[in-house]
Amino acid sequence: MRTNHSGPENIHYCFESSNTSCLKHVYPTTIRASLYVLLGATVLLTVLGNLLVIITISRSKQLHTPTNYLILSLAVSDFLLGAVVMPPSLIRTLETCWYLGDWMCKIHTSIETLLTTGSIFLLYLISVERYVAVSQPLLYHALITNCVAKYMILTCWVLSALVTFGMELNSLIIQDVYLRQLNCEGRCAVILDKVSSILSSLFVFFIPGLFMLGLYLKILVIAHKQAHSIQISILTAEKREKTRIILSKMEQKSTRTLGIVTAVFLSCWSPGFICIIIDPVTGLSTLYLYDILIWIYYLNSAMNPIIYSFLFKWFRESLRKAFRKIFNSFY
Repeated sequence: MRTNHSGPENIHYCFESSNTSCLKHVYPTTIRASLYVLLGATVLLTVLGNLLVIITISRSKQLHTPTNYLILSLAVSDFLLGAVVMPPSLIRTLETCWYLGDWMCKIHTSIETLLTTGSIFLLYLISVERYVAVSQPLLYHALITNCVAKYMILTCWVLSALVTFGMELNSLIIQDVYLRQLNCEGRCAVILDKVSSILSSLFVFFIPGLFMLGLYLKILVIAHKQAHSIQISILTAEKREKTRIILSKMEQKSTRTLGIVTAVFLSCWSPGFICIIIDPVTGLSTLYLYDILIWIYYLNSAMNPIIYSFLFKWFRESLRKAFRKIFNSFY
């Protein structure tokens, strides 16, 4: 049993009966209650919003396109993050301790790494698919079929699983050193050394992120050139028809929407990965900072359905039908 020789009553531990317990920070009741409501609402929005995307695309055969298959896979990833990963993280953040044991910690961090890595790779594939749709509109349907999209998604998740396995293997190798340095119970975090932190950030986030930005910049340039050529050219009927295909409003809106999704994703995730790179060198980050950055990550999964609702007509219609059914069930 721990005995507190220093005397202050405001010192708490994750496990009061353990001599190796981590310190616990106790938030004031009003702040903790407010955060439970706020973060709980984020979890609920993430689960329900992405579930609605999954149901909408799955039930409508008209929406079974390569683009929407990629969106569907991204929504599944976000849904699982909200349903499986975020609730334990909410308790860990607000109670400042991990009470579910070492094995659950390993499972939790593995699933989190798998889903977040998969989301990054999926957004990379979406940017590639959008680039082909805009730059090669006449060949798009031959190059990117539903079957090709499914193989792309499968490859994405296989690569994500390999990355997750590599990070967990690295954690096992350096775990003894980590435990000697931390030497307390009640923490749950991904364990990486300096080299692994830098390499994982580069190959999982920064390099794919730069490719995504480059592809969307190319898309903007191509769209600008196409719009300019329409203004200055006198087109034959055949060329006008081809131009209508190239500048299809549906393709433009889809590309713009998914470009916004990618931009929001990069904005939410960049601070965390920058912190992962510089922290092994500076050592300035704290567990509280990591918790804030993690919830900025999670917020991204809640924002995607909101973006779809504003910019995708098929999702707005699905929302209206869902709310109409809920309203009718009460009357």
